[in-house]
Amino acid sequence: MSSQRFELVFSEEAGGLEDVVVVTATGLSGPGGHPVYEDPTGIVRAEISDRGEVRVLASGGGQSPARVVRARPVE
Repeated sequence: MSSQRFELVFSEEAGGLEDVVVVTATGLSGPGGHPVYEDPTGIVRAEISDRGEVRVLASGGGQSPARVVRARPVE
């Protein structure tokens, strides 16, 4: 799963509501050694493995843990 851009799909476990954020590769690696991606504001940051596993990274203090997140490659 090597893409320069992904859609991060944040969803509530109950209710079916989704928020989608497009993130782009930063050239950095995260704590798991996988590429880090971020949105244009730099607020949403995530490490995405080659198997599509997502680890949302804190970009500032006071952030809540992410809801359920999936990554979809953007062509």
